[in-house]
Parts: sequence; C-alpha cells; structure tokens
Amino acid sequence: MKNSVSDQSFYIESEEEDDDEKMLEGNENEVDDDDDSDSSGEIRQQTINPGSYNTTWPQSYRQSIDLYSSVPSPSIILGTPTLSRLGSSFFSSSLTRRHTPESLSAATKPLLPKSSDELPPQQRRSSHYLFPPLPPSRRSSIIKDSRPSHVSHELPISSNSSYAQAVVNGLNVLCGVGILSTPYAAKEGGWFGLAILITYGILSFYTGMLLRKCLDSEPGLETYPDIGQAAFGTVGRITISIILYVELYACCVEYIILESDNLSSLFPNAHLSFGGFYLNSHHLFALMTTLAVLPTVWLRDLSVLSYISVGGVIASVLVVLCLFWVGLVDQVSVHSKGTPLNLTTLPVAIGLYGYCYSGHAVFPNIYTSMAKPNQFPSVLLTCFGICTLMYAGVAVMGYTMFGESTQSQFTLNMPQNLVASKIAVWTTVVNPFTKYALTISPVALSLEELIPSNKSQSHIYAIFIRTALVISTLLVGLAIPFFGLVMSLIGSLLTMLVTLILPCACFLSILRGQITRVQGALCIIIIIVGVISSVIGTQSALTKIIENLTG
Repeated sequence: MKNSVSDQSFYIESEEEDDDEKMLEGNENEVDDDDDSDSSGEIRQQTINPGSYNTTWPQSYRQSIDLYSSVPSPSIILGTPTLSRLGSSFFSSSLTRRHTPESLSAATKPLLPKSSDELPPQQRRSSHYLFPPLPPSRRSSIIKDSRPSHVSHELPISSNSSYAQAVVNGLNVLCGVGILSTPYAAKEGGWFGLAILITYGILSFYTGMLLRKCLDSEPGLETYPDIGQAAFGTVGRITISIILYVELYACCVEYIILESDNLSSLFPNAHLSFGGFYLNSHHLFALMTTLAVLPTVWLRDLSVLSYISVGGVIASVLVVLCLFWVGLVDQVSVHSKGTPLNLTTLPVAIGLYGYCYSGHAVFPNIYTSMAKPNQFPSVLLTCFGICTLMYAGVAVMGYTMFGESTQSQFTLNMPQNLVASKIAVWTTVVNPFTKYALTISPVALSLEELIPSNKSQSHIYAIFIRTALVISTLLVGLAIPFFGLVMSLIGSLLTMLVTLILPCACFLSILRGQITRVQGALCIIIIIVGVISSVIGTQSALTKIIENLTG
C-alpha cells in the first residue's frame, strides 16, 4: 500500500491543493539538495538504508499511538502533525468548509514556543528531520505533508520530550484499570502469587530494554510493528500489528464492562422497560456508556482528549489513596489472613498480573521521542518500579480488607456510604470516558487505511467504521460481562505475546550473531515462561468464562 493514510481517508484536498502538490513535487530535488548541504552525515545514513519500514500497513501506527500514549505539557505537545488528518478532520474540509482556509487552532499550539537556539541540532538543520534517519522513499512524503493545510488541527511533533514527560507517559500507559483487579488477583492466587507480579515486572523491564536494542540496531525503526518487520518481514509487521490492535480493542470492551459494573453498583435499581423490552441496570448503563463515548470517537480534534487523559495517572493515584483511606482511616476491614497459595485459581491470577504490564506497544514511541535516549533505561526502571509498588500495595491492602469476598474491582467492595468510596467509584467511572476514544482510534485508523481512495465519501466510511467498532465493543461486553475473567484472558493471550514472547523473538532474530550466550539463554527462558503462562492462563480464563455463561 503505497498511498499514505491521509491520502486514502481523512485528508480531503481541493483542486488548489492538487496544484500545490504538483509544485512541491517539482521542487523536491531542490529541497533534498538543501538538506544534503545541512546534514550530509545523516543523509548518507538514510541513503544506505535498505528500505522504509513504514510503507506497508499499518502506516498510521506511529501517529495514533503517539496521541494515545502522550501527555501534553504546557511547553511542548507530544503529538504528530499528520494525526489530525488521520483521525480528527473528517468533519471538515469538503464536508463543511472545503474552500475556507483555516489557521492553526490556538489550543493546539505550544504555549511556550521555543526559539531556534533552543531547538535540538537536528531540528535547526532541517525542518524535515523529525525522527532518527529515514530512508529517501519517506522523505518525499514528509515534504508533501509539510505543506500548509486548509484544515489545520495539527500538533507539533516532538522528538525532545524530557525525562519527566517520558516517565509520565510511561505511567499513563502502565498504570491503568489493571490496578483495580490486583486484590482480586491476590485472592485468586494467594499471597505467594504476588511473586508472579514481581517476576513479571522484572521480566517486562528486561524485554522493554530488548525493544530499545532492536530500535538501535538499524536506522528507520521507530515502532513495534517496525521491529516486527525487521525481524520477520511483512508477515511479522502485520501479525504484531493485529495483536496490538486486538489488545487495544479488548481494552475498550473492558471499559464498557467497567462502567456497567460501577454505575450499576451506584444505582442498582435503575432499569428501562417499554413494551416487552426490559433492560436491567447492567445492560442499561452499558448502553448509556456506549452512547456517551460514541460522539468522542467522532471528534475532529482528539488532542483535547489527549490533554484530559493526563488525568489517567492522577485518577489511578487518587483511587489508590481512597482505598488506603477507607482501610486505615475509616478502618473498614475484615483483616483477612488470606490463603498462602491457591493452586486451583492461580492461572486466573497469572493473566491478571500479566495484564498489569501491557505497555510495550508504546515503549518504542516513548524512546524515539526522548531528547536524551540514554535516559530510557532510567525512565523504564522508574515506571516499572512505581507501578509494581502500587500494584503490590493495592493487592495487599485490598485482599486484607475484603478477604475472600474480594470482587474483580475493589471499588465494588468499598462501602457506598463513605466519602472516599464515592470519590473512588466516580473517579473510576469518569476516567474511561477520556480514554475510550484514544484507545479505539488506532484500531479505527488501521481499518480506514484499507478504504479505497474515494475522497468525496471517505468521511462516511470513517464514521461507519468507528460507529461499528463502538457498537461491537458493547455487544462483546454484554455477551461476556465478566471484568476479571476478560482481563485475565487479555493478559494471558495477548499481553504475554506483546510483553514477553515477541520482544525476545524479535531480539533473537534481528541481532542474531551479535548476542551473547547469556542473552540468548535469558531470551529463551523468557519465551518459555511466556508460552507456559499464556497457555495455562488462557485455558483457565476461557474455561471459567464458558462455565459462567452456561451455569
């Protein structure tokens, strides 16, 4: 697929733009000469690069994951300039203002623009040098995309995020809804099962470092699918992309179930009945949640949600504080001794603990956006250290408080008459509304790449795809309304692949002949651990889901 996503779906051009494109193509060689004079060393690296890693499906991965994972700051916005064309402009251009030029929205500009002296050397040399060396085949598309747009909701691209920004971005991805189920995982696996959480944390940190080594192995690698292509060709790129997109889709299903469970706990008597049609509280709130998030996936500027999503980290911390407040201050606790080890349900805990570290899809994007890439190991260590402490602390506190009655989300166990409980539940309810659109957008964009180039109707296809995806998450959530078991299935089947198995497999393939025996042995051991965990956890989760559906 040679055409960019913006050409195929959302970026709808007028006739004047077509003329501008021809002029830019005519001057392309002149621009290349200017770049050569400014950064000859880098261009030589690009010239010898054997090929581009972003010329096949999915081309939208980098942009969509950047917005999904990035937390904007006042001084710089982590995003990409083409994302607005990819995912937020289908309500504009030919649909509403085809011939009306539109300037850059003030809301998407950096609040504190940097002077040329403050820019990194690469950006001072060339405005087209946005990432590590790119092959010549992609430079022309970057030049074309840099032309003034009639529809500008663009985010300035950033390849100089600070250490603090990288840490917050990592925490924003790692510290999600998985924290709600760690007490349930402790109940299912017993106290000794917490060793699995710590073990997965250590192994996940190591595989995150392996992804960095893969990215550094050759120029042009920027994302997880790029690594898959370098390791196993186009098949590897497509396979890894599908796994990552299915994981994101499954997270959206979890959001629907999460909202249904928590809202029905707040309003257990809510229902809807007309004629012979009846909706209980769970079904009603699942439907209401779907109707509420549907307009957000149609937003023309998702950067608004990217700003709000910074609350994800704050929300997680706030919910944890509420749990400890209820247990230590309000002294709501059964002081359960718990079970040392529960072998019967331990496989469920394996999937739940594995789900806690499902952030590897974003780590390559965080690494390539850092101003000082050598700080990435420290960023990764900080993220995993903080998250592991939070997960373990919540697991111990929740299991101690609620004992064998611990539910799949500890918010469902918290007494509803306490202020801290209300804060925790409502924080849990509100947070997914800001996350849903950002999570489903990469999936939608990947499907929109497959739309035949039909600029006059592309927005109709986009709306249809996004609406169908949202409705399908509702149907799946209603069909399998088991939050803990679905999370265990995701953690066992998908997260084990993304976090443990595939990073090691790609590392062994890309750097074969350059790795030590110790590295090779560690990778093989991690792959074996991942495969065993995946098989046991998936089988257990599926069995319990079927039992619940047929019981």
